[in-house]
Amino acid sequence: MSNTRKLLWWVFAINAGFFLVEIVTGLLASSMGLVADSLDMLADAIVYGAALAVHAQDGQRKAQVARMSGYLQLALSVAGFFEVVRRSIGAAEAPDFRTMILVSLAALAGNAISLFLLQRIKSDEVHIRASVIFTNNDVIMNIGVILAGGLVLLSGSAIPDLVIGAAVLAMVLRGAVRILRLSR
Repeated sequence: MSNTRKLLWWVFAINAGFFLVEIVTGLLASSMGLVADSLDMLADAIVYGAALAVHAQDGQRKAQVARMSGYLQLALSVAGFFEVVRRSIGAAEAPDFRTMILVSLAALAGNAISLFLLQRIKSDEVHIRASVIFTNNDVIMNIGVILAGGLVLLSGSAIPDLVIGAAVLAMVLRGAVRILRLSR
């Protein structure tokens, strides 16, 4: 197995694992920030799986995979925004800030490892560049959810979580647009 494939398998496993952790804990903790980040982790895992599938194929096929991942992130961000609006309209309870912070710290470590691994792949191919964009965004998002957890603690309100959830989704949307441009 090539070094690139091995590294892609690692980042795929990290993202798939954290998707499961964050979706479960996000729902249990009533945290939109964790749920939004879990959706991003799901999109990333799908992208890394697709990158593995086309690793040995031509540039056109890799661009198609990058385009597909951009559309996937676009769809997930729109669905997430609907959930933020739904929670904003209802009386959302303050999420469990401890879970938000602890899970996001673990996800931050996972994303930092993924970014390190991806940067070891010396490639200008679009599917690898898209993966680096995803992972850079993930690191920023994890820090945002940690900050939101602190603000939930201080305020006792769900508003910081909803704001960070929307911000995470906006970053996912921005990443989708960047990837769609890259894949042309």
